[in-house]
Amino acid sequence: MKLLRVASVAPGGAPRPAVRAGDGQLFDLSGLTGDIDGGFLAGGAGRARAAYEAGDLPVLDAGGAPLAPPVARPGKVVCIGLNYRDHAEESGAEVPTEPVVFMKASNTVVGPDAEVLIPRGSHKTDYEIELAVVIGRPARYLDGPEAAREVIAGYAISNDVSEREFQLERGGTWDKGKSCETFNPLGPWLVTPDEISDPQDLPLKLRVNGEPRQDGHTKNMIFGVYELVAYVSQFMVLEPGDVINTGTPAGVALGRPDTPYLRAGDVVELEIPGLGRQRQTIGQSR
Repeated sequence: MKLLRVASVAPGGAPRPAVRAGDGQLFDLSGLTGDIDGGFLAGGAGRARAAYEAGDLPVLDAGGAPLAPPVARPGKVVCIGLNYRDHAEESGAEVPTEPVVFMKASNTVVGPDAEVLIPRGSHKTDYEIELAVVIGRPARYLDGPEAAREVIAGYAISNDVSEREFQLERGGTWDKGKSCETFNPLGPWLVTPDEISDPQDLPLKLRVNGEPRQDGHTKNMIFGVYELVAYVSQFMVLEPGDVINTGTPAGVALGRPDTPYLRAGDVVELEIPGLGRQRQTIGQSR
């Protein structure tokens, strides 16, 4: 099942929760839930599936409205750094022996096709395609990867946008290079685990202005999805609606000396088969 949120075209209007069918038709979930948030993921997703399979949901005419992030108000965004060997090598970092965990401000999360803003004073804004995991049940001290399967609500595409000077040259605190506004496009939809038979069997592709930059595969993760969820649960309580960005493959501008960082007017396109596509235009903070 693919869950999404259609942004309201009315000023101040709330996004409309929906299910996307295989043919692209949308079905309205607003009769069952006000939003796709932690509460819905923890208890209402089953009712939504039953209503969809029974044909009880009305068709939703989106009217060309853009998509909001598929999860409303994530409590936290947990990120995993250097989780692909080739990315660690291109970054000049040692391959980690344990997952590298850092946080990203939750209000960085925007829709999949939202404008991404280069921050004031930035010269090194970079892109990172990642597989995002969304949590569906509270998780603490999970007993290994198998237990992690049971707490995952679904998967989505994430662009972990990063400002490398802020991240690496301004005191060594990664978070401040990761938490600028608009720095986490998410979506276009949340795909439930029944549609993803193996999260370690997904290709990831990113282009800038039509030029291929990243061409990776989740089979090359150093630490797999289930292992990561179980690992993170040893250090913090994961709540429904939390997002875990699982790392990026090689090809970022940081690791390509002749490749320019993002500039205003650039177009970034991301794709993971089965999870959809994103397309962002780069703007400039004012």
